[in-house]
Amino acid sequence: MPPLRFALFGTGFWSRFQLAAWQEVGGVECVALANRTADKAVRVADDLGLRAHIYTDPEALLANEQLDFVDVVSSVETHGPLVHLAAAHGLPVICQKPLADDWRQVQNMVRECERRALPFFVHENWRWQAPIRKVKQLLLRPEAGPVYRGRLRMVSSFPIFENQPSLKTLERFLVMDMGSHILDVVRFLFGEPASIYCTLARVRPDIQGEDVATIILRTATNATIVCELGYAGTPLEHDHFPQTVAFIECRDASIELGPHYCVRLTTKRGTETLRAAPARYEWSDPAYEVVHASIVDCHRDLLAGLRGQHEPETSAADNLKTMRLVFSAYDSAQTNRVIEL
Repeated sequence: MPPLRFALFGTGFWSRFQLAAWQEVGGVECVALANRTADKAVRVADDLGLRAHIYTDPEALLANEQLDFVDVVSSVETHGPLVHLAAAHGLPVICQKPLADDWRQVQNMVRECERRALPFFVHENWRWQAPIRKVKQLLLRPEAGPVYRGRLRMVSSFPIFENQPSLKTLERFLVMDMGSHILDVVRFLFGEPASIYCTLARVRPDIQGEDVATIILRTATNATIVCELGYAGTPLEHDHFPQTVAFIECRDASIELGPHYCVRLTTKRGTETLRAAPARYEWSDPAYEVVHASIVDCHRDLLAGLRGQHEPETSAADNLKTMRLVFSAYDSAQTNRVIEL
């Protein structure tokens, strides 16, 4: 089976890991890179040994290259225009999360690709982390029973703004960035929420958006899920960035996802301890290993979708439900009320 030819739009911080993960999966070939500054694209291509053509104009790229799909890894404000541009050229699209910073634009992106019958997928990798997949497996065990309460926590003092300084300028930061990951995990683990309530705060004086968020969701089965998010820079004795920790209470068991990928299932028979460590790759950054490994697994699922083998877990139609939670969280924080979904 010949490799699928693709172009990648955007060569910022995440692009080299996105491309390295594609190389790990195989079955695809990056033939072109587009970035506003050519030098940055050239450096990424050289670092990864790519023979890709370099463009600063996405229109020119699409006019000159024979492609099977487009992968959008650019800044969030460019997602909508680039997805519409690729769709106008009849190309399937993979887009980085969050799809857009405007709810109407998110809906229009999904509708446009549906109207043209084009595959449109979202690179939402958080649910593909090995420890989170293990928690899902344990939740499906009959001895666990239904969930009645859960807590997900992603709080860190890691200096993320050093790698991604543009995040400082976002008027909507934490819920849009990390919240889109965590809310997608909520849907993956517990099903579709029926209501959402959110409070926000900005602690750091040098950013525009929120860096603290607390989100409370009620599921269709009446379980309460609490999500705690924070990038305020508060000193922590133990900082396990970028690991998500969780504690889930079921009728007949509890499940704990702790640091260092340790997962515990406790029933009346005792506690079963597992370690769901991520795969390690030469190209991954040890500080991000659980995230970088999940990119590979996410890519495998997306590639199967591009080949028509199955519908990926993170299709744009599915991710629309996650983005609805993101925007509802902001609505709740602004109005100080519970939003029924």
